[in-house]
Amino acid sequence: MKRELGIARCGLACCLCSENVHCIGCNSGECPGKDWCENRNCSIENNYTHCYECKAECRKGLLSKIKPYGFTLFIKRYGEKALLDCLERNEKAGVVYHREGICGDYDDFNDAEELIKFIKTGKR
Repeated sequence: MKRELGIARCGLACCLCSENVHCIGCNSGECPGKDWCENRNCSIENNYTHCYECKAECRKGLLSKIKPYGFTLFIKRYGEKALLDCLERNEKAGVVYHREGICGDYDDFNDAEELIKFIKTGKR
């Protein structure tokens, strides 16, 4: 885990992403998705560093997907450090962020509350 990469504006875990060798992050001026990423553009427009700072119940952009939405809810409740601690512990226990492509153990959920329980425990 590259903890220093932290969490993206939308809630994705840059610190665990296998794509981060090519990605320079949503806060760089060189993000390839900077023109179309709703979450990046909205958070900048509203002067937030991350979607989790916003009080609105939002499911637009990448928050329409369970993983970034669940991670964002987790951070709203417990904080970013707590999420990073859980992700690091879970990775050491064998939980995989990306298995093939961009899907992994955190993507196997239809319910954000179930995902949050999994983040907290690392167990189904």
